Amino acid sequence: VQLQASGGGSVQAGGSLRLSCVASGRTFSDYAIGWFRQAPGKEREFVVVVSRTGGTYYADSAKGRFAISRDNAKTTVYLQMNSLKPEDTGVYYCAASRVYLSGPSSSLYDFWGQGTQVTVSS
Repeated sequence: VQLQASGGGSVQAGGSLRLSCVASGRTFSDYAIGWFRQAPGKEREFVVVVSRTGGTYYADSAKGRFAISRDNAKTTVYLQMNSLKPEDTGVYYCAASRVYLSGPSSSLYDFWGQGTQVTVSS
């Protein structure tokens, strides 16, 4: 499956962004879709995942501020990010996994998108 992430940008702390991940090429509904991010000089970290039936698992850093959803008809996953903080800055990647609710291990993800930059200024 091919993944295309978009929606990044520059916002001030406290602002919001909505990222989108559009999939093509295979049966979208067969895959869990996760979001990861990577800040400059840091390792990539897990943010959230949504299962093919809508179950979710959030990193502690995302709980209460971010919301993931999927629209199987549009083969798209959305990540609504509210109350953004400077530490949310990074390149955000979406990834697809055949595991039902793949969780934070990047090794469980089979396909990756190209990333979209999110910059949060204080």
